[in-house]
Amino acid sequence: MAAAPRYNAWQYSRIAPWVGRRVLEVGSGIGNMSAHIAATPRECLILTDMDEFYRERLRQRFAGQGVQVEALALPDPAAPGRFASQRLDTIVALNVVEHIEDHLGALRTMHQMLVPGGRVIILVPALPSIYGTLDTELQHFRRYTRATLAAVIADAGFRLEHLSWFNRVGVFGWWLNARVRKVPRIPLAQLRMFDAFVPLLTAERFVPLPFGQSLVAVGRRDG
Repeated sequence: MAAAPRYNAWQYSRIAPWVGRRVLEVGSGIGNMSAHIAATPRECLILTDMDEFYRERLRQRFAGQGVQVEALALPDPAAPGRFASQRLDTIVALNVVEHIEDHLGALRTMHQMLVPGGRVIILVPALPSIYGTLDTELQHFRRYTRATLAAVIADAGFRLEHLSWFNRVGVFGWWLNARVRKVPRIPLAQLRMFDAFVPLLTAERFVPLPFGQSLVAVGRRDG
């Protein structure tokens, strides 16, 4: 997604209102979203990934910015203790939870990592009906409905504060590529064209259609 900077910025704009001061990002990759989080001064910012290759990229990219880079694979019963001293008020997991087979266990770990009043912010692929070759190639265990996402967040102990669709137009491109053309990845030229139209696509907030390529959810730990 480094080839889609406008899309990344749009995605961040949707979660920014809930991002706090002491933040941990799960599955940071090469830091496409991390750069937006780091652009606002934080008391603490921890970037995590399972893969040492990505962790090294993150260390290089954010060197000298006071950013901490750590290994983390969820679920992990040791994680709440490892990060207790940081008193995290926000955990961000964008396009991550669908890659975790035990997504309930992962969200329960996140719940335990947060201080009371802390929030988890997640973005996941939506609409099981468009699951196809792109999802298989990306190793998605599932795509979500509003009901299934709300249920797993509640089962993990969170109170759901926000749930909304994101990227309505993207549904048609995903369906075309994953279900009709059955390609393993989105063509780069197509991705760049989509990114060029993002300023227009952000107008979807004025057209509340009941679907989207993704779902954004915010859960709060009350106690």
